[in-house]
Amino acid sequence: MRNAAILAALLLGSFAAADTHADEGLRPVTHEDLWTMRRLATPVTSPDGEWAVVAVTEPAYKEEETVSDLWLVAVDGKTEPRRLTATNDSEDGVQWSPDGTRIAFSAKRGDDVSQIYVMDMTMPGEAQKITSLATAATRPKWSPDSKRIAFESRVYPGKLTDEENAAEKKAREERDYNATAYEIFPIRQWNRWRDDLQTHVFVQDAVPGAEARDLLAGTEFVARPGFAGVPSLSSESLESEWTPDGRALIISATQNLDDAAHSTTVYHLYRLAATGGEPQALTGGNEWSCQSAKFAPRGDALYCEYEPVTEFAYNLTEIARFEWPKSGAASDFKAEPTLLTDGFDRSVSDMTLSADGRTIYFTAADEGRMRLFSVPAGGRGTVSALDPDSGGVYAGPQPAGRSLVARWEDATNPAELVRVDTRNGSHAFLTGFNSERAAALDRPPFREFWFESSLGRRVHSFVALPPGFDENKKYPVITLIHGGPHSSSLDADHIRWSPHLIASAGYVVVMTDYTGSVGYGVEFSRAIQGDPLKTPGDELNEALDEAIKQYPFIDEDRQAAAGASYGGHLINWLQGTTTRYRTLVGHAGLVDLEGQWSTSDVAYHREINAEGPPWGDSPIWDEQSPSSYAANFSTPMMLTIGEKDYRVPVNQTIAAWTYLQRKQVPGRLLVFHDADHWIMKGAEAKHYWEEVLAWLEKYLR
Repeated sequence: MRNAAILAALLLGSFAAADTHADEGLRPVTHEDLWTMRRLATPVTSPDGEWAVVAVTEPAYKEEETVSDLWLVAVDGKTEPRRLTATNDSEDGVQWSPDGTRIAFSAKRGDDVSQIYVMDMTMPGEAQKITSLATAATRPKWSPDSKRIAFESRVYPGKLTDEENAAEKKAREERDYNATAYEIFPIRQWNRWRDDLQTHVFVQDAVPGAEARDLLAGTEFVARPGFAGVPSLSSESLESEWTPDGRALIISATQNLDDAAHSTTVYHLYRLAATGGEPQALTGGNEWSCQSAKFAPRGDALYCEYEPVTEFAYNLTEIARFEWPKSGAASDFKAEPTLLTDGFDRSVSDMTLSADGRTIYFTAADEGRMRLFSVPAGGRGTVSALDPDSGGVYAGPQPAGRSLVARWEDATNPAELVRVDTRNGSHAFLTGFNSERAAALDRPPFREFWFESSLGRRVHSFVALPPGFDENKKYPVITLIHGGPHSSSLDADHIRWSPHLIASAGYVVVMTDYTGSVGYGVEFSRAIQGDPLKTPGDELNEALDEAIKQYPFIDEDRQAAAGASYGGHLINWLQGTTTRYRTLVGHAGLVDLEGQWSTSDVAYHREINAEGPPWGDSPIWDEQSPSSYAANFSTPMMLTIGEKDYRVPVNQTIAAWTYLQRKQVPGRLLVFHDADHWIMKGAEAKHYWEEVLAWLEKYLR
């Protein structure tokens, strides 16, 4: 890699994030500490493994004061990280060119929509804008020869050129009505109403002014009612990946989104010629999904994230391997997957291949941690943990020679980049963006315990302790319930539902991975099916009983519970089924199973979990709806919701509030009119926590 100019610009030095805190001079964490910690995206390493680029956000309470830029980090740790960009707009989707000389990313930089920029890494200079599409350009992907870039744009159906898209965009902006017609489900997704725009793949030469070609324009593939890319929080992606010969791209898409109200949506891989035309199916059928394609460095194998379709709502994500034909033709491809992680009882995420192509590395939730694992890429071998006892949370591992670069954090250390030794899983810090601030905070490491539930299941819990903790004092206790349900409490802090921030007010916080949580085997995760609220609720109470037994410093007379999303569902369940808590705090929680099923942006898996549709003979719809127990509502309660939440629509919270008011239960309702499922504006998040802590103080002191 020709990077002499970069090397000359860097200063010698090294970073090491703080692993321990001094015993004196520490202070409790504040919301400002939590919110304004620098936030690191996952890294992208250079082809030679010497450098990593990472997006770093410096948040502020005023959105216009938030700064987000790209930083260059030396993998050997011998030079300090260097800021690569310094603009008012953030950069997304950064990618190194295969020859290691350039990076590409998307950014607005004064435009109304994002465009693709290319930065030369061999010399100083500004990034050049290479696209100018009316419908934006995102997610760049370099061709194997580093001469072309594929990217995505959400275009108007039936429009074949950028001029046609620009005209349609202008016409829609100028029309005097605001209405959308629907003929399929879902009509909403997380925080947005679905529109008729389609995600297409474009290809152009990686130079300014080159013509961009829409590879899917005019195809029958995108005209079918069930076509869609893989959903993300704000949009969807076709997850394009170039074939080794550079003649085509592999995309991930579904053709049965129009069945989503009554069937599982499946995603498959398609070969899309770099000159355009109808995509050719590589995988298919309704028995499994396959997405997020990656090629072996030698180009002889194709990998994907594989998920079977079963009678269960929850299934493990696995790694599938396919032989890739030398011809690169779809007609020569045999869709006969070899499951590399077969028998591994955890779900795979963040799959990446080693530089030599012999090993696949990935992360997986494992008993409250996100650990790193490896499996032979050739299909002969078993999964092994790089460090089976590692703590914290790893994310986004990327190959760097014989090492990995990843983001890592734990309960006391905010996220930083680390270099991981693949031989033993040990890591060394490459950045220290937050180390000085973190070292000043009194945030004790989590304790943890296991117990056997009344159903004979081993259940795990973390415990967060208050600042200035004294083993001989008595502290109120709060059960903090994670969402999901197919998620888990992790050995990390949380920007939205921080256990340390709750503990800072003088509380012990218990976080229990109830039945349905992940990281404890597929059977534990699936056991929530047909039992969506009762057993998890029982286990929360049993975990608190066990904590009180084990920890004399917990005051059993002062108990509270708080939760969001599925955790909010459980808060409403506890409201109707127990009086042990002095107060409850619930965000975005359902109060009626059928009401949630019929108005959420996802429905079918809820039907599976309830063992039949609402009009069937399943008793679960009534027996495990919190509203069925509204006569018991008596615990003082704070409810919060984002008005633009389409996963747990606002009417669920309004209904819960009505029950409380009808029963004359003391309560407080906070509606964030600009928020969705999450409260992500800094000033609003601060206000939320001020309200929550004041409410807890009212009932626990």
